[in-house]
Amino acid sequence: MVTPLLELDNLHFYYGSRAILSGVSLTLAEGKVSAILGTSGCGKTTLLRLIGGQLRPTQGAVRFRGRVVHEMNDRDLYAMRREMGMMFQQGGLFSDLTVFDNIAFPLREHTQLPERIIKDLVFMKLEAVGLRGARDLFPTELSGGMNRRVCLARAIAMDPTLTLYDEPFAGLDPISLNAVARLIRELNDSIGVTSILVTYDVSESLKVVDEIFLLADGRVAAQGTPDALIHSDDAYAHQFIHAEPDGPVAFQLPAPTLAQDFHFSAAPTGPQ
Repeated sequence: MVTPLLELDNLHFYYGSRAILSGVSLTLAEGKVSAILGTSGCGKTTLLRLIGGQLRPTQGAVRFRGRVVHEMNDRDLYAMRREMGMMFQQGGLFSDLTVFDNIAFPLREHTQLPERIIKDLVFMKLEAVGLRGARDLFPTELSGGMNRRVCLARAIAMDPTLTLYDEPFAGLDPISLNAVARLIRELNDSIGVTSILVTYDVSESLKVVDEIFLLADGRVAAQGTPDALIHSDDAYAHQFIHAEPDGPVAFQLPAPTLAQDFHFSAAPTGPQ
């Protein structure tokens, strides 16, 4: 029996008394691009932090190559993270380092490679995202789309086994968005990595992923291939995939009545 690369088993997580995840279970296929979709605040980024060992689950487990992440010691945890690439939601480039040095940073920190080899590897990653000519620029000199592509190059700098993308399409114009989505797919296939794409951008996800997991109410509400979910009869999947305003996902959060919040009282009646 082949051990899955990544397995989430009955995962629960609370912030204080507030339940964020309430029994998430899924297995990610190796060599594929999987998307974790859901509305804002449903726990997508929290899930990535649990996978990377930044957070400890309240119940259940994340298993990487069959090993429980939250039971690893520091040495094993850092070794696991060296197999992971991360594209952060806010970019996370070092503002006082050039594009070249941002991508070289993990190679210099985690390997003993000579500088000439690091230079070749950085140029290869920049070439892959079409930005070898931007190597001497600083992050403040990059457009939004260029910034995302540099972040993508840094995420794959160490040739990871697993790459995590946290909202990679946020703030991009349609052309840059389509370019980044295509790059994620092409890089995944060319270097044989397993990718997890966390986003709420349905249209681009449907174009590039192999499997989708929809989160709702702290659980996996639906899963399947893009085509299967497009034609799904599940009420949540249908509403989310087709961006419909009415359905199980309410626009308004539960709240007291307006009268309670604004202390309205009935208009007086009769003589005063």
